[in-house]
Amino acid sequence: MSVADTLTGRRVAFVAAPEGTEQVELTEPWKAVENAGGTPELISTKPGSIRAFNHLDKGDTFSVDKTVTEARVDDYDGLVLPGGVANPDLLRTDDDAVGFVREFFSKGKPVAVICHASWTLIEAGVVNGRRMTSWPSLKTDLRNAGAEWVDEEVVVDSGLVSSRKPADLPAFCSKLVEEIAEGEHSRQKANA
Repeated sequence: MSVADTLTGRRVAFVAAPEGTEQVELTEPWKAVENAGGTPELISTKPGSIRAFNHLDKGDTFSVDKTVTEARVDDYDGLVLPGGVANPDLLRTDDDAVGFVREFFSKGKPVAVICHASWTLIEAGVVNGRRMTSWPSLKTDLRNAGAEWVDEEVVVDSGLVSSRKPADLPAFCSKLVEEIAEGEHSRQKANA
């Protein structure tokens, strides 16, 4: 099987708030899923579109496929949470978004987070006992939530993929495709 066929027939949810997503942390994993034959879908807390950012500058807009209240976790084979500071901060205050994310863990499905996106996982209560990385400013937040924080380009822990920043995207994208291709991970369920 070539890398182009790795995710054939698989759907991947990308969850992002209406604004504040780091654009490249959305677009590069999205391309990786498509290049592996998968179907990415953009899920948000509101219908319409989201506004991405290039650090602090406004970026492009992206059409939302479904809201978190319309989407069903059973319809997806994996979840990607892009970063940006405002994006996960907004998501973690939305009970429906947090519940949607938590359900991926309860069903053992692969989840990939980059940069500040781990904030949403902390709110979902699914990081205790997990080995992870993130943007350095989340180190204390993750440790306080019970995670083992490490400063590495990409960390894989039984279906949970985490990376620190846009420079880590090549490794992050490769590992998220690999983990989604592997399917469900029983250890994910233990953390839900």
